Amino acid sequence: MKVVNLTPHALNLMPGGPDGPTVTIPPSGQVARCATSRVQVDTVTVGGITVQVNQTRFGEVSGLPDPQPDTIFVVSALVAQAVPERQDVFIVDDAVRDEQGRIIGARALAHV
Repeated sequence: MKVVNLTPHALNLMPGGPDGPTVTIPPSGQVARCATSRVQVDTVTVGGITVQVNQTRFGEVSGLPDPQPDTIFVVSALVAQAVPERQDVFIVDDAVRDEQGRIIGARALAHV
C-alpha cells in the first residue's frame, strides 16, 4: 500500500507507542486544503471596544489527487470532513505524546 502524505508535516506512525517501531512518512510536497472564507455574524463589546464575531466557512478542496490503485492519502481533518465519500482519504488518530505533552506521532489512521 502506498501512503501519500498531503500535510505539511512528517507523519510518524507508531502503532506500538513511543517504544515500538516507527514508520515516518515525509510530506509529499503537495498539501490538500479547503478553501475558507470568513463572514461576520455578530459583534461583542470587550473592554469598551467592539470586536467582530466571525464564522469560518469551508469550501472546495484543492490539492487532493483523484483516487489511485493501492494508494491512500493522509490529509487534515478539515479536508477529510469535506470528502466523506472518499474511502482512500485518512487522518492520523490516537496521538502519541512525549514527556512534555507534545505530539510526536500517531498510533493509527482513521476515516472521518
